[in-house]
Amino acid sequence: MDLKIASAQFENRSGDKEYNLNIIEEMSKKAAEEGADIIAFHECSITGYSFARKLSKKQMLDLSEYIPDGPSIQRLTEIARKNKITLLAGLFEKDNDGGIFKSYVCVDENGLQANYHKLHPFINPHITPGSNYCVFECKGWKCGILICYDNNIIENVRATCLLGAEIIFMPHVTMCTPSTRPGAGFVDPKLWENRKNDPTSLRLEFDGMKGRQWLMKWLPARAYDNGVYVVFSNPIGMDDDQLKNGCSMIIDPYGDIIAECRKLNNEFVIADLTKEKLKLSGGYRYRNARRPELYGSILGKAHDATQKVAWLNK
Repeated sequence: MDLKIASAQFENRSGDKEYNLNIIEEMSKKAAEEGADIIAFHECSITGYSFARKLSKKQMLDLSEYIPDGPSIQRLTEIARKNKITLLAGLFEKDNDGGIFKSYVCVDENGLQANYHKLHPFINPHITPGSNYCVFECKGWKCGILICYDNNIIENVRATCLLGAEIIFMPHVTMCTPSTRPGAGFVDPKLWENRKNDPTSLRLEFDGMKGRQWLMKWLPARAYDNGVYVVFSNPIGMDDDQLKNGCSMIIDPYGDIIAECRKLNNEFVIADLTKEKLKLSGGYRYRNARRPELYGSILGKAHDATQKVAWLNK
């Protein structure tokens, strides 16, 4: 069956779950009115993200919630039920043993349907990395989730596809940070404050190598190489002291952008997904042509994972 999915961007407030959930409810209602079956929000859209790098373990535990019994999952369920829409959103999770996870959940009118833990977290040293991929059924489609940095490791995307995913939700808080790559860097928050008077200067930064041009180097390739739909969600505006550029978008199995947020404000876009493209795409043929006997032992070889984030470690 065909599916209408919305990808959203909004300016969250750090630690203000009530405000963020109110925005999520408002945008979900509007997306449902426009016919969307599903709406996806960014990484830690419920809690805020970048400010967590400054928090102690106690503060992280206070911010985190139990899943599925915490208040945010209950609120998302109410929103889903009221508007007849499925939602995906992010928050910090805790367990009974004091563990903390970066979680991204899928919730419908019946409650929690999927919960994924980020495999490669880095924003706070007290977060435990996830240890499992996530593929689940949603409205007749097989869906997967990979959060932000997880998508930079190409094996994660391929593995999720090989587990059956036809759609991968890729929530992020990304772009506009320093890096060793040429052209990277922060974007001055003053440009955001002055966006009504001078949108051009801000758009040049957002669309250049600090932002969208970097995204276009790799994100469409994830969809194209694997023959999968990609639903990319990213905040816009200030996330703590960092300015983010949105660009939430949906990419089809051909690697083509079929919907993209372009406003310098809160926004969502809706795209129609059809299963026909999945088997017509090059990625589908490439997956069938694989010869794992050549590289199975190479890809599965023991390796000590090292993860460095230039702007955070600096």
